[in-house]
Amino acid sequence: MEELVIRDADVVDGSGEPSYRADVVVDGGRIVSIVKEAADAGCQRPTARRELDAEGLVLSPGFIDMHAHSDLALLRDPDHSAKAAQGVTLEVLGQDGLSYAPVDDRTLAEVRRAITGWNGYGDDIDFDWRTVGEYLDRLDRGIAVNAAYLIPQGTVRMLAVGWEDREATPAELDRMRRLVAEGMEQGAVGMSSGLTYTPGMYAKDAELTELCRVVASYGGYYCPHHRSYGAGALEAYEEMVALTREAGCSLHLAHATMNFGVNKGRAPELIALLDKALADGADISLDTYPYTPGSTTLAALLPSWASEGGPEEILRRLADDDTAERIRHHLEVVGSDGCHGVPVEWETIEISGVGDPTLADHVGRRVDGWATARMLLLADRLAPSIIQHVGHEENVRQIMRHRVHTGGSDGILQGAKPHPRAYGTFPHYLGHYVRELGVLSLEECVAHLTGRPAARLRLPDRGLVREGCKADLVLFDSATVAAGSTFAEPRTLPTGIPHVLVDGRFVIEDGHRTDVLAGRSVRRTPS
Repeated sequence: MEELVIRDADVVDGSGEPSYRADVVVDGGRIVSIVKEAADAGCQRPTARRELDAEGLVLSPGFIDMHAHSDLALLRDPDHSAKAAQGVTLEVLGQDGLSYAPVDDRTLAEVRRAITGWNGYGDDIDFDWRTVGEYLDRLDRGIAVNAAYLIPQGTVRMLAVGWEDREATPAELDRMRRLVAEGMEQGAVGMSSGLTYTPGMYAKDAELTELCRVVASYGGYYCPHHRSYGAGALEAYEEMVALTREAGCSLHLAHATMNFGVNKGRAPELIALLDKALADGADISLDTYPYTPGSTTLAALLPSWASEGGPEEILRRLADDDTAERIRHHLEVVGSDGCHGVPVEWETIEISGVGDPTLADHVGRRVDGWATARMLLLADRLAPSIIQHVGHEENVRQIMRHRVHTGGSDGILQGAKPHPRAYGTFPHYLGHYVRELGVLSLEECVAHLTGRPAARLRLPDRGLVREGCKADLVLFDSATVAAGSTFAEPRTLPTGIPHVLVDGRFVIEDGHRTDVLAGRSVRRTPS
């Protein structure tokens, strides 16, 4: 007898097609049968060792977070309710060109310092891996939800070139190609870049194109945080489209926003650019989070020249009064490339987290100027994370309607007051943008969060409620589902999601986290 039958569910299957009522049978981690309209058809209904009454609930595939920063959180926090309670069953890690594999001892220490604001320093983590494959093996010991991995181009450059702002030598480029190929062979699904973050931003297009050719040869995709989401944003999008067309590589645009005052109301221009490229045969997708503010580290705003040489050099420059004044001028007058070419408006910068508990009074406050920002960067050794209030609601709504759109939280779980998207992205889509505003229909939205991202990841047995597919499933009440997290209370869990299954096992049951660790690494499917 099979393990579980979910009775009388309103199935929204991830394809975008209309919902239907069905009994769904799960066994061995997969969906083994679907009996449509079982209660009304008068047919013999399926039985199983356990029956779950889903009357009044929607059954959909588990949500896929296409842009996650849980690289250490999945190891640190077995509970991981921040994502599990949202119905997320798969996260894509290794984002924005900076993560923890592949590394050597030197680069591991450097990247830990560089992205402390994203993931914490990691004093509580046993970094017993160095390669992509070893990191994925570590995840396979058991985690809350599944995880795929992108090779971080900035970390690869750190290994081969260091933190210098120069072109790679032929030998260094060859090494980067080998590192990317090894990561793809070990199971990565693609490569990411953070082209407003050092040292990845030092790479010219020719270098990125060569690495994308390697990714394409393995059937992977390129996921850039491109060179600007502010001044010159459209040109930055166009650059990535042209680069990947030249390389013959699929493109997935990370957190595809149009931020800052210069881009208010300009989403139609981005959509037109994408539609033209798609009509010309480009393979493009994108992700967004359903909020207006962004989130990153305070150090990320610095001009790239101030970051050359790595974290210790940044701190040395900040400590020098003359150099610090040059940094201020670039931030406030010129428009730092780290701040997307736009002069920083300090009133938009809110401190969301610090590493040093003695600085906790700054969390939740806006930065009142360069003197405070400099003090925090030095005192907290680059650890502060921020929320940047620079987005536009009309842009958010228009981009999320696009036919190649997927959902990604870009959720930074670090800090005392993180962006609420970390805990609320997926229920916020369903509750606010579907039920309250009607920006998307329920079927469309679920497809954006499940079937479409699974197709980008080339996972034919995920993202759909179909016989033979993996039983990564979520049951939610479409009338009550909502994000509990707010900017004031960002760690509040969502409502209206009573059950979440990973590999056919309940990780959320009756609204509560179980002790199940059914998640594993999800590795590239050979093309």
